[in-house]
Amino acid sequence: MLATPLPLALEQLRDTLRPGQREIALWQGGLLAVSAVPGAGKSTGMAVAAAITIAQHQLNARRQLVVVTFTRSAAANLKAKIRQNLQALGLPPGGFLVQTLHGLAWAIARAHPDLSGLNPDSVLVTPNQNHRLIRTCVEQWISANARHYQLLLEGRQFDGEETECLRRQSVLRSEVLPALATTAIHEAKSSGLVPDELRSQSNEIDDPYAVLTIAAGLYEFYQTQLRFRNLIDYDEMILAALRVLDDPVVRQFWQQQVFAVFEDEAQDSSPLQTQLLEILAADPADPENLDRKNLVRVGDPNQAINSTFTPADPIFFRDFCDACRAQKRLATMTQAGRSSHPIIDAANFALQWVNQSRLAGDEQPFSVQIIQPVALDDPQPDANPAPEGVGLELHTPDDVYQTVERIGQRSLALFKKQPERRAAVLVRTNEQGRFVAKELHRWYGDTLRVYEVGQRDRQSHVPAEMLTLLQFLDRPHSPDNLKAALTVLVARKRIPTQDLNAIVSFPEQFLYPGPLDPAQPDAVAEARLYCTSLLNARLQLPTAQLIPFLAQTLDYEQTELATADKLTERLAQQTTDNHALSGVLGLLSEIVTSEQFEPVETDDAEERYIRAGQLTVITMHKAKGLDWDYVFIPFLHEQTIPGTQWIPPQAQFLGDFTLAEIARAQIRANLHHQVLLSSIEDAWARAKHLKTAEEFRLLYVAMTRAKRLLWLSAAQKAPFTWNKPENLQEREPSAIVLALRERFPAAIMV
Repeated sequence: MLATPLPLALEQLRDTLRPGQREIALWQGGLLAVSAVPGAGKSTGMAVAAAITIAQHQLNARRQLVVVTFTRSAAANLKAKIRQNLQALGLPPGGFLVQTLHGLAWAIARAHPDLSGLNPDSVLVTPNQNHRLIRTCVEQWISANARHYQLLLEGRQFDGEETECLRRQSVLRSEVLPALATTAIHEAKSSGLVPDELRSQSNEIDDPYAVLTIAAGLYEFYQTQLRFRNLIDYDEMILAALRVLDDPVVRQFWQQQVFAVFEDEAQDSSPLQTQLLEILAADPADPENLDRKNLVRVGDPNQAINSTFTPADPIFFRDFCDACRAQKRLATMTQAGRSSHPIIDAANFALQWVNQSRLAGDEQPFSVQIIQPVALDDPQPDANPAPEGVGLELHTPDDVYQTVERIGQRSLALFKKQPERRAAVLVRTNEQGRFVAKELHRWYGDTLRVYEVGQRDRQSHVPAEMLTLLQFLDRPHSPDNLKAALTVLVARKRIPTQDLNAIVSFPEQFLYPGPLDPAQPDAVAEARLYCTSLLNARLQLPTAQLIPFLAQTLDYEQTELATADKLTERLAQQTTDNHALSGVLGLLSEIVTSEQFEPVETDDAEERYIRAGQLTVITMHKAKGLDWDYVFIPFLHEQTIPGTQWIPPQAQFLGDFTLAEIARAQIRANLHHQVLLSSIEDAWARAKHLKTAEEFRLLYVAMTRAKRLLWLSAAQKAPFTWNKPENLQEREPSAIVLALRERFPAAIMV
């Protein structure tokens, strides 16, 4: 049989696409922005367009297409799809490169160490190392800025009382300043700002604490520590690659190897990351000619949900789309085949209602981009599937316990009817996820297969938790060790939630109070008894048995206990010559620092979140990019969506705001060329509006994960804090829930 001629094969491949997807496949060069709705098939369209581009331009290893995306898993998925399409065209699997943005930047920086300013042997800083770096920077800043630190200690008012002074010192050293450093350094560095620019901006703001000046000092100490320890972070990778491409000869060398750049999930890119891609996409013979800059950026500004922990902001991709629209280089993918019609209607209504509500002040949470069902003759299978029942269900259980009971009952009924389908419970926080999983196991035991995604994340933290508790047992009178251990015990619900800073100011008095010391509150006394029991075990048990004992004490689950046993075996093998606690601590510290210890995983890694017949409990953030036949979204209360900016009670001596969010709002206002936030009050108001906008986008992403059934609920009673779910109070439903009830009365379930 004769092979299909290539032009015909290319046309057949295009015919598998729907409108919007097809426009990417028809791209011939230049800039192109593609704004897509959820479920429109962005990666499918990009993979087909990539294969067609490779075929038409005969790309190879010396002149190739570069495809970038946000995560390694997304990169692997795109690479597999492109290879499959090339195989269908009868072409070899070459002529393209798929990488994450940071992977691409590191490849450029590592190839030119003389220009990047980096040592090619530099090590990527791990989260645990970064935490220690930040703590070191905080201590260095305090030592170098005694007068400024005293200003923070005094806060709004201060009577000089010693106990309160020690408590405030603990709060500043272990919470406030580390949070400010983490946020401000990442925001500034990823935007190309240097410490002096932060100081300059600080001079224009009426801020009694000079937050950006503090941030600038922390930033300088952080950079010094990175160089001293031969470490780099993700932001440094991008900056190093840009330094390399500043050299005209090297820049031309890289541009000659790149035919075009395709970017997926473009709404998650920062300005510097976009700048890197624009340089690579330029024509080396005419780099300033926009018509010859081969850059295709695909994204959805309404799915920008990472700006609370990355500098990504939907405003940047919106600006790119607006610029391309002016040049008639904007394509839209509005047809989506993922969800049934009732779910699409609910998502579209939520988007329009939130924008009109003005709950986010001057911020507009969403671009006006309405999801459309696909055509009846859509080439892709099972598009816009039939809804389950009415497709949208709105529930008002009595309390959060009844909420989980209803989810379990509905799931069992659905799986009994269609056992091959998939379902998920999407929650806002990991604490909510733990509660849901625990209650589902209590109600339904083995009759319902439940997979809690956060459980595996906690298993990977077993070594860190063991190290924290063993460090406390080794030096119980260290305020830092004591606070870290108490934090673990609170998180594991072994002791009540309380103000730990007040406890750790006087460790000896807390652990062994004398007859003249004031009586301890019940919560403090309970924490003391727990800590002293651990110290007694340290005296009675051999070192080799401490980790199994601590694992049992923390009430670890089966897989966590297995992970603790695996950790114990490894420590026993590698400490044959030194069984003392100091030897174990040294090795365990290395394991935690290197993050090379894999937890015991009882489930298969591939597609463990979307297995048939399984109810997955997962946070809304982790659910992005996935979908299920049935999606349950409980606990939609006003305190959660959109919620409020939370100010820890222990830090309220500074004011009714948090320094980290003040810094973030001030830096972003400058980057976005918005009106200068001239006071702390203005910055805090902007921070609240940014959070509100993102929380509604997060809910929109969660709603659009559903294919056949979207189940929403807001119980009449819910806990004030999910650390104590048994303490129920009357709770108001989110305003969006009330609006949905009014708009879709047929979806209200009793």
